[in-house]
Amino acid sequence: MLPRTIIFANGSLAHPNAARALIGPGDRLIAADGGAAHCLALGLTPHLVIGDFDSIAPADLDALQRAGAHLMRHPARKDQTDLELALETAVGEGATDVTILGGLGGRWDQTLANLLLPTLPWLAQARVEIADGRQTIRYLHGPGQMALSGHPGDTLSLIALGAGAQGITTSGLEYPLTGGSLQPGSTLGISNTFAGPQATITLESGLLIILSFEF
Repeated sequence: MLPRTIIFANGSLAHPNAARALIGPGDRLIAADGGAAHCLALGLTPHLVIGDFDSIAPADLDALQRAGAHLMRHPARKDQTDLELALETAVGEGATDVTILGGLGGRWDQTLANLLLPTLPWLAQARVEIADGRQTIRYLHGPGQMALSGHPGDTLSLIALGAGAQGITTSGLEYPLTGGSLQPGSTLGISNTFAGPQATITLESGLLIILSFEF
């Protein structure tokens, strides 16, 4: 089984202890440019630092390289963000399970772009999630199914993107759906809750963002 890949983006890491607890000994760590600062703050050495390196101090780069990190430098004038380059590299290495940390932040353009990156067609076969403390954002491309663990009362929301989501069937939630549909912009799927320790979402076609909140 391939190891999980953890990508540190250059957004806010509001819950560093929770982020550190997610990382296992066999995980591959990739820092997208300034995301390397999060690694340093957590006492971690990423296996790879990728980007144009405009958001990280040269001294920090030197320290990471001395510690064994591989640096992959890209030109500043490029058509992709550092996070997209990191995702491309991870998938090119064969990663199928990717968690993004530090993917959200104060700049709305960067945050929105980061939220939409995992919806790209070439990532449809990978399991990509964005974690931020007790909140996790996941993506389900139809046809497909996703099982989630939680606690009774935890919040789970479904948001459709693109042309909408059709044939949504859920189980283990307080408000179930059977063959339902969601259109982009609809709030029908917001603020459902776990009825037990596990929930399942099945999607016939389309694209869903699945947001879970542990309280």
